[in-house]
Amino acid sequence: MKLYFLRHGQADWPAWARPDDERPLNDRGQKQMRRVARSLAALKVKPDVILSSPLPRAYQTAEIAAGPLKLTVTMEGALAPGFDAEQLAALLRRYAGLNLMLVGHEPDFSRVIGALTGGAVRMAKAGLARVDINAPGALRGELVWLAPPKLLDR
Repeated sequence: MKLYFLRHGQADWPAWARPDDERPLNDRGQKQMRRVARSLAALKVKPDVILSSPLPRAYQTAEIAAGPLKLTVTMEGALAPGFDAEQLAALLRRYAGLNLMLVGHEPDFSRVIGALTGGAVRMAKAGLARVDINAPGALRGELVWLAPPKLLDR
């Protein structure tokens, strides 16, 4: 099973006065994600399912990534901030045997990847990591690659 962890794109709004959970991608984040999405297709990233945090910045990121991959996005509440290895285990049971793209947030993704692999990573905005789970039902995996957006959007 392949797990793709995609962190949402840029969503910084200096004068944002509404709740943080409502922040959408900014223009730079949308442009960056379109470039990253084209790279996903060119690199033959092939998830079976895209699951996204319900927060707007993550869902917009997932929708942009889904286009070139010719997939639809399923909103998944567990991927909201606070996502952890226990919630990942539940998703792995629900989507057993499928390759998943998870779209969400930091520091959650770095912590979950660390729990899976025993290594320390830091996910950049619009960054992508692939972790392979080789034993069905196991919450152990191997970090195959970690790609920052500067590498993906070339």
